[in-house]
Amino acid sequence: MHQGEAALGSRAWAVGLLRTAGLRVTATRTAVLMVLAERPHAAAEEVLVEVRRRIGSASTQAVYNVLAALSAAEVVRRIEPAGSPARYEVRVGDNHHHVVCRRCGATADVDCVVGRRPCLTPSETHGYLVDEAEVTFWGLCPACAGTDQELEATRLAAGP
Repeated sequence: MHQGEAALGSRAWAVGLLRTAGLRVTATRTAVLMVLAERPHAAAEEVLVEVRRRIGSASTQAVYNVLAALSAAEVVRRIEPAGSPARYEVRVGDNHHHVVCRRCGATADVDCVVGRRPCLTPSETHGYLVDEAEVTFWGLCPACAGTDQELEATRLAAGP
């Protein structure tokens, strides 16, 4: 960390990020950023619960408005895995993808194997000017995969 930089997730970091983006600093915006720094890939409802715990009160609409404003300003990234609620993260400005558990919805970052956008070149662009490719990997997280292995071991031990 360079001198003058605030630690990721700190109030000073959140305030600096808002100011750099030209956004008004409010308690709700600051709390939302701090929550997302601690809980990457959180759904809006998760953010709402944690923001209320931190600052005492915040309307559902206020938190959704903050998430929309932060997304529009590219301060946070909104991802939408199929079949899951939208999730938000503060990791922006780089080219990364996600791996999502089919069972519990746990989500983790996956760095792109190619260092520039787009990671994938489509076979046909249909005239579109492509500037980004989004990849979502699907599978079972370690906890859910462990449960499957435990169930299979129990089933095998029980016999036919």
